[in-house]
This record gives sequence, structure tokens and C-alpha cells, in this order.
Amino acid sequence: METIRVAVVQTHWPGDRAAMMDTYRGLVGQAAGCGAELVCLQEFTLSPYFASTVDDAGFGWAEPLRDGPSDRFLGELAMRHGLWLVGSIFEKAPEGRYYDTATIHDPRGKLAGFTRKVHIPGGEGYREASYFGGADEYPVHDLGKVKLSAPTCYDQWFPEVSRVCALNGAEFIFYPTAIGSEPGEPGMDSRDAWRTAMCGQAVTSQVYVAAANRTGEEAVTFYGSSFICDPMGRILAQASRDQTEVIVADLDPDLFHSWRSTFGFYRRRRPDTYGRIVEPVQN
Repeated sequence: METIRVAVVQTHWPGDRAAMMDTYRGLVGQAAGCGAELVCLQEFTLSPYFASTVDDAGFGWAEPLRDGPSDRFLGELAMRHGLWLVGSIFEKAPEGRYYDTATIHDPRGKLAGFTRKVHIPGGEGYREASYFGGADEYPVHDLGKVKLSAPTCYDQWFPEVSRVCALNGAEFIFYPTAIGSEPGEPGMDSRDAWRTAMCGQAVTSQVYVAAANRTGEEAVTFYGSSFICDPMGRILAQASRDQTEVIVADLDPDLFHSWRSTFGFYRRRRPDTYGRIVEPVQN
């Protein structure tokens, strides 16, 4: 790992894809102007959050991984600014399956990798299981200065994800996200628990962690609060709940290596005792 400046962008759906593209042109340009070498965008980057309800029209936002509108747009942005860019699409795979997929474009504008979401919610306001299935891989993408894993949103609630990503070599875990109010529990605000869960995983999995969340209202009210934290769980940059923002932080390799060497979690693991964690449970 080497020092790398990371930017996380949060914004709202403005009503159509052309306006969304214009917004990102400005925000990614702003991030580049801050010296960011890696820019991270929110879940369903160029789409509304169609999964709040079940409607066949939602499938109209699906696109191929390669040579679709998101691939072309994100590739052009990455190449224009000479940076790595993480986005998110509703993917229609060649075999006809659908996924929620994070994409990684390199500074030449090429699709350098992708990660499909593993855990899929299906509760009120988040009917994703009606649109796409879950994958079963946790890839790590070597960006040169940092090794990145890019699981998505609901994956962030499962500590097994961050552990497996770190065991696979990840140094930085980024989650494209779309989370907010719970229509079935109108008095619930999960924002602090959401952030705490990921900061705790940064500590125990000994990685940098960030999330880019949506803002605005699309059947659910998204609570923004995008952040970047270090392997000790300390917030390096924090966005508001409801504003369009670009936040920036430097990932420090010295802290990464000292935290890992001082607290030898990986050297002292006891996998022989962990069998229970992979056994199914009865709800």
C-alpha cells in the first residue's frame, strides 16, 4: 500500500439520467481538483433507486457491464481526469441474470474490474430481491497504490464480508450505498448504527473503509452521511445527511501497517473454532 488520496461523492437523483451525468461531471471534476486519485460514487450511480417498489419498469434501468451507458460515461470521466473511478450499475448479465454491480474504471477509461453484491435485501422500501440475485465472490482489485474491495450497501451489515475481503488482500473497502428511512418502522433512524457497524469492521478487519450514500427522497428518504474511516475506526471525512458533497481523505500506509503489526488479529486467528459461523440458521 502507498499513500493515496480518495474522494467520496454523495448526491441525489435529479429526475433524469442526463442531469445526473451533468452533476457527476462537476463533482468528479471537483474531486480531481482536490488531488483525488480514486473517486467513489454511490449505488446505482446513473439510475434512480427503482427497487423501493416492485414494478416491471424497474428492469428498464438494467444495462450490460461493458459498453452500456454507465460503462461509457464512467470510462470517459475516469480518462478525462486520469483517475480510478468506482461506480455502480443495475447489471443485466449475458446469461439473462441480474446483479447489483460495482464497477472499477482505470485512468485510461477501461473497465478494470467489477464486484457483484452478495447479500440482497427484500424488506419494505428495499425490494431488491425482486430484481436481482446475489453473487458468491469477494474479489480484490489492485489499483497499484492500494488494493480495493467494493461490496455494495447491504453487504456492509455483514462482518463476514469485510473479513473475507481483508483475507483476500483488501486494504481499503468501499461500499456504494443507498440507505435511509425504513417505511415499515417510521420511527427508526439507522444512520448511527450503519456507520458504527462499518467503523467496527475497519477496526477488526484492519482496513480503511468508506461508503458513498445517496441523499434525497425516492419513496425512502436517504440519509447521506457518506464517510471515510481509518483502520482504527476514526472518521477521516464525513458528509452531511442531505447535501451534495465531495469528501476527501488520504489513506496512510504507515498507520495501516502499524495497526496490523501491533494488533496481530490475523496471526492469532483460530479458524478451527469458527465452524458455527458458516452453519445455516433457522429464522
